[in-house]
Amino acid sequence: MSDRDGGTGPLLLGVRHHGPGSARAVRAALEAAGPRTVLIEGPPEADALIALAADEDMRPPVALLAHVVDEPGRSAFWPLAEFSPEWVAIRWALDHGVPARFIDLPATHTLAWGREEGEEQKQEASEKREQQGEGEPGGLPSEPAEAVRIDPLAVLAETAGYDDAERWWEDVIEHRGASDGDAFAPFEVLGEAMGALREAFGTGGHERDLVREAYMRLQVRAAQREFGDDVAVVCGAWHVPALRQRTTVAADRALLKGLPKAKADMTWVPWTHRRLSRISGYGAGIDSPGWYGHLFGAADRPIERWMTKVARLLRDEDRPVSSAHVIEAVRLADTLAAMRGRPLPGLTETTDAVRAVMCEGSDVPLSLVHDRLVVGDVLGEVPAAAPAVPLQRDLDRLQRRLRLKPEAQERELELDLRKENDAGRSRLLHRLRLLGIEWGEPATSRGSTGTFRETWRLRWEPELVVRVAEAGVWGTTVLAAATAKAEADAVGARSLADVTGLAERCLLAELPDALPVVMRILADRAALDADVGHLAQALPALVRSLRYGDVRGTGTEALAEVAAGLAERVFVGLPPACAALDADAAEEMRGHVDAVHGAVGLLGEGEGEGEGEGEGEGEGQGEDSASRGGIRGRWHGVLRTLSGRDTVPGVVRGRAVRLLLDDGALGQEEAARLMGLVLSPGTEPADAAAWIEGFVGGGSGGGMLLVHDERLLGLVDAWLTGVPGDAFTDVLPLLRRTFSAYEPGVRRTLGELVRRGPGTRGSATATATASGIPGFAPDLDAVRADAVLPVLRLLLGPDETEDADGPGDSSTNDSSTNDNGADDNDLVGVGR
Repeated sequence: MSDRDGGTGPLLLGVRHHGPGSARAVRAALEAAGPRTVLIEGPPEADALIALAADEDMRPPVALLAHVVDEPGRSAFWPLAEFSPEWVAIRWALDHGVPARFIDLPATHTLAWGREEGEEQKQEASEKREQQGEGEPGGLPSEPAEAVRIDPLAVLAETAGYDDAERWWEDVIEHRGASDGDAFAPFEVLGEAMGALREAFGTGGHERDLVREAYMRLQVRAAQREFGDDVAVVCGAWHVPALRQRTTVAADRALLKGLPKAKADMTWVPWTHRRLSRISGYGAGIDSPGWYGHLFGAADRPIERWMTKVARLLRDEDRPVSSAHVIEAVRLADTLAAMRGRPLPGLTETTDAVRAVMCEGSDVPLSLVHDRLVVGDVLGEVPAAAPAVPLQRDLDRLQRRLRLKPEAQERELELDLRKENDAGRSRLLHRLRLLGIEWGEPATSRGSTGTFRETWRLRWEPELVVRVAEAGVWGTTVLAAATAKAEADAVGARSLADVTGLAERCLLAELPDALPVVMRILADRAALDADVGHLAQALPALVRSLRYGDVRGTGTEALAEVAAGLAERVFVGLPPACAALDADAAEEMRGHVDAVHGAVGLLGEGEGEGEGEGEGEGEGQGEDSASRGGIRGRWHGVLRTLSGRDTVPGVVRGRAVRLLLDDGALGQEEAARLMGLVLSPGTEPADAAAWIEGFVGGGSGGGMLLVHDERLLGLVDAWLTGVPGDAFTDVLPLLRRTFSAYEPGVRRTLGELVRRGPGTRGSATATATASGIPGFAPDLDAVRADAVLPVLRLLLGPDETEDADGPGDSSTNDSSTNDNGADDNDLVGVGR
């Protein structure tokens, strides 16, 4: 058997990887030849895994994953789609009871080869090979990055005037062979073309292919000794001339002598269409896997079926697409193909037709078609019988129990932590993040700011399988691995903030065995760290941990003690740390002050709840709550100290005054007095501008404060108009940054007030009344206020305590009074 009947030697089927045209041609050639064995380009360690391809739970796209046993992160993939010629050859062999074997260089050599090169160089070379779609399906991971490589089919297609090598293969090779009725003709023609290219370009930058091809020749000889010439070889078309080459066994073995080795494991893993595309890190040389899958799977009328898919997608997105659009798009695609001299419409023609007919010339809906259909989000499946590390087995079990199936398409997941299943999902996702397995990413919850809700964005990527294998060194279950990883991270943490952040993550992931270790290291680090900035950065994470611990039912007593002690140390050290700072350091310190203020607010809330819950539980606990009850007052004292020290930068002093004003610890009269002192002529303009930045800047609602208190606006306006010209250019950038952060409506209102001339009265309402602005009056207008009540009833809903008889029923009124004499309606109102 040879490339054509009547010759001798193996049947060499040169293909373009991941091409539907190549796949159909391979299937036709195998049916015509009926070989006794099929040899396929791929790592021979995977021979034992070939039988799994026939499992009913195996659904491509999938990939062969090889990784070094001692270094799971050193890995390589060989992706296979339903339309890959290699996959078609495997399935044909299994269906016909014919042995199938892989004949490429073993993964034990290719993975060890990469050790001798830099990691960055290796990755660049792997991506380059994969993007060119040549060589083994997954890409040899150790090709030198500096090698100048060519895509042979792309060269032939460009020479023929094509911009798509697969289209050239279909139009010129496959269609011509089909018309002749000769299943072997395409491969014979393509082999001759590859021979001419290799003569012109040499190895084409594929120097290590010489070693791979030597190994392939040895494997082909071994198969011929066993099966004679009834051998079919499915490989990249580039290798066909080398496999035809007459060489000696000694010469081939000499090329393989001294190759490095590494112990490797191999298994099947799920893959995605998106990872088959060139836009991804593990691309395989095709731009449109979804389109190729459609071409391979469509039994007839592929263009009509494709246009129907596009119409269905656009309709799902509320685009007005009718059957007439489908008909016209098909006609236009056929016309474009005829004008361009192509046998059938391809992706270019169908895309142009969809853009013109269904998308009305817009690329916005067309991008959706490209993302969902041309590329696609298909995720393959691998049977449970495939080899896997114990950690992967445990993860699969948890995914089934929690009904959290991996999906290729990104989706949002809303979790209510009060429900056991949702709480379990949250724990799993947080534990995986601790292990570096970024299946889910936390997102901002919509419609709720409570700590009992979480929102995640989920997308399963194939390389996460490698992350799971890497994390297997920490344990055989997700819980054990996350615990060991957290303890190791705590020991190796660089800063106090890293340790506190880790403590928060341990609580979120519910790792009770790791938390004592983290807390011990946290207490040691906090005792030794004298940097107030580090302490201020660490405090918010601790306080957040207290809140999450309450929601999840986790004991947080140790965290509360450390947080209280950390807060006291910040209170003592913050005033001296704020003295004599330059502009950058002052801005950083203002951020620390904001962070501590927010943490103290949360800590105070937690203490209030703790006091209520601990009522009557013992004298010791009551004393502990009382001792912590003054934390908010202690913090206000620190802010007062900062606001009154001239050595503290203006931005920090202004911020301290603003925080006191917002908390009600400072009256408006006193705030106005302090602003007046700062904006007096004796203060340097730059320092005054910094004070204003701290007081009304930073997106803290300072604009509305100036709108509703024209005394403060008048002080700012009077100061600004009195700044000397030479100093004005120095303070302008800071002021511009301050006021440009306001909402457009706030800036417009401030402009109107300044144009009118802000007064010195106590409020915007009084000033507006004096100016005769409609809508304001000296006293409350009860009639206008009552008009709001019907809208409020619609928003809040009916009174929950009213029954069908109405509020006037005596039984309802009697039953709505609780033991303390309070009406339940009042309690409902308070709740709202």
